[in-house]
Amino acid sequence: MDRLLMFIATGAYSGYLPKAPGTWGSLVGVLLWLALARLEPMTYWAVTACLFVIGVWSAGAAEKILDRGDPGVVVIDEIVGVLIALAMVPVHPVTAIVGFCLFRFFDILKPFPVGWLDRRLHGGLGIMLDDVAAGFQALLVLQCGLWLYGRFS
Repeated sequence: MDRLLMFIATGAYSGYLPKAPGTWGSLVGVLLWLALARLEPMTYWAVTACLFVIGVWSAGAAEKILDRGDPGVVVIDEIVGVLIALAMVPVHPVTAIVGFCLFRFFDILKPFPVGWLDRRLHGGLGIMLDDVAAGFQALLVLQCGLWLYGRFS
């Protein structure tokens, strides 16, 4: 069971890739988005919500297995964050790249409430929620950009 939990928490072991595990996990999230993006919106959000719940469980278990708080190899939070950032956007290389970059921007800089959640919440829920917040911030900026592009193009 520990192997399954670590497989999920580390994004199919992408969190073990050298340098910047969060970026590798985010790339796994983009690949997963490509597989899910054409689902009906309610189905997409249901899958993302299920992954969030599984992420809370597996990330919390990974902390115990590794005996470390918020271990860097845990990237299920980045995967879910990217799925949120790219929700309801057209499947196109530009939207994928911009959504990815916006998510990484908010995840790394941690503007409020991302940093606040990161500092105050712990365990699996704490690991997941700051990236969920970063995902929603990226989603908002990306949707505004798409709206402006549509209005002025």
